[in-house]
Amino acid sequence: MTLVGPAPTPTQTATPRAAPPAGSHRDRSIDLARAFCLVVVVALHSMMVGVSIGPHGPLLENALENRDWFAPVSWVVQVMPLFFIVGGYSSITHWRRMRERGHSASDYVSARIHRLLTPTLAVIATAGTSLLVMSMSGVPAEIVATAGFRLSQPLWFLGVYVLCSAAVPLLVRLHESRPVATLGVLLGAIAAVDTIRFISGIEAIGFLNLLFVWLCVQQLGFWLADNRFEGLSRTARIQLGVNALLALLVLSIGGPYSLDMIENLNPPTLCLVLLGLAQLCAFTLVRDRLRLLAEHPRAKAIMDGINTRSMTIYLWHMPVLLVFAAILLLAQISLPAPVTGDWWATRPLWLAAVGLALIPVVRLTGRLENMRLAMPFLGTSTPVRVRTGIAVLLGAGGVLVLLVTGLSLVGIGIALVMMTSAVLLATLRLAAARAPARAATQIYADGRIHRH
Repeated sequence: MTLVGPAPTPTQTATPRAAPPAGSHRDRSIDLARAFCLVVVVALHSMMVGVSIGPHGPLLENALENRDWFAPVSWVVQVMPLFFIVGGYSSITHWRRMRERGHSASDYVSARIHRLLTPTLAVIATAGTSLLVMSMSGVPAEIVATAGFRLSQPLWFLGVYVLCSAAVPLLVRLHESRPVATLGVLLGAIAAVDTIRFISGIEAIGFLNLLFVWLCVQQLGFWLADNRFEGLSRTARIQLGVNALLALLVLSIGGPYSLDMIENLNPPTLCLVLLGLAQLCAFTLVRDRLRLLAEHPRAKAIMDGINTRSMTIYLWHMPVLLVFAAILLLAQISLPAPVTGDWWATRPLWLAAVGLALIPVVRLTGRLENMRLAMPFLGTSTPVRVRTGIAVLLGAGGVLVLLVTGLSLVGIGIALVMMTSAVLLATLRLAAARAPARAATQIYADGRIHRH
C-alpha cells in the first residue's frame, strides 16, 4: 500500500527549513476552530431533521432540502473545508512528532485507524440493533429505510478521513520537498475530474474527488502549519480570500457548479477548495483573537470537552437525532410542518434538547475514543506495511459498504467484520518480535506521545 509512504531515513527525519520545530505546544486557535466546526455540523444536521405528520402518516425528511433561500446560507454553514484544514494542521504536527521519535509511517497510520474505527464499531452495532427493533416493532419499512439512510450519511467523512490519514506520511514528504507542485497536481486532478464529469454527464466520475478534494484541502492545512499563509501581509490575505470567493461566485452562477455548497459536497467539487481557501484566509486574519478567546477558562473548558470527544460526538449525534425523531413520530402528537413559523419557533428548544441528550451518550461511549494505545515500533518491513495497507482498505471499504447499502442489516454485518479486521490488523503486534528492541510509545487520542 503506497499511501502510507516509505519510512524516512535518518537524514529525512530532520525538520525542513520551512517547517517550524515540532513541539508539545498546542495552538489553541486550532482547537477552537475544530470545536466550532463540529458544533456547526451537529447544529446543521439537527436542523435538517424534519419530523411531521402528513396526510398519509408520519414523515421523516430533510427539512432544508430544495429550499431556494438555503443556497447562500450554505456558504456560511459549510465548514467541512475548514474542518479538513485544521485536521491537516494537526496531522502534519502529529506525524512530525512521531517521526522525530523514530516511528514509521505504519506506526502513524495504525494509530489513526485505531482512533477512528474503534468508536465507530459501537455506533454501527447500536444502529443495526435499533433498526432491527424498529422493523420488529412494526415501524413502516419506508421509515426504517429512511432512518438507515440518514444514519449512514455522515459516515462518508469517516471513510475519507481514513484514506486522508493514510496518505499523511507520503503527502507530508511531498509537501516538504515540492509544496507548490504537490498542491498543483491535486488541483489539476480535481479540475480534470470535474471537467470529465460535466462533459460526459456521468455523475459517478465526480466521486473520484472524494479523495482529490479532501487531500487538497488537507494540504492547505500543511501550509498553515508551516506559516506560509501568515507570512503574507494582511492585505494580501484579504485579497486572496476575496478573489477565492469571487471565483466561487463566477463558477456557481455563470459556470456549471451549484450555488449550494451542500450540493457541492456530493460529489465534492473544486468549489469546496475555493471555499476552504477563503475560510483559511479568514482564519489567519482573526487567529490572534481566537487564541485570546481560547485561553478564557470557560471557553477552554467547553472547547477541550468537545475536542477530546470529537469523533464520538460526530458519530453519535445522528443516532440521537433519529431517536428523538422516532419518539415524536410514535407519540402521534401534532407537529408543525418543516420551515413554517411554528417550526422555526421550536428550533431553539430542539437544538437545546439534542445538545443535552448528547452529553450522557458521549460520556458513556467516549472512553472508546480515548483508549490508550501502546504502540510499539512496528518497523518498516514489507509485511508490516502490507498489513497496514490492508487495514486501511478494509476500514475505508467498510464505510463504503454502509454508504452503498444505506445501513441495511446485511451491510452492517459486512461492515462490522471489515472494520473489526482493520482494527485488529492495525493494532496487533505481529511485528513486535522482529522490531528493534525499543521502548513502547503511548499514543494518546489528541496526538500527545509518551515514550516509556
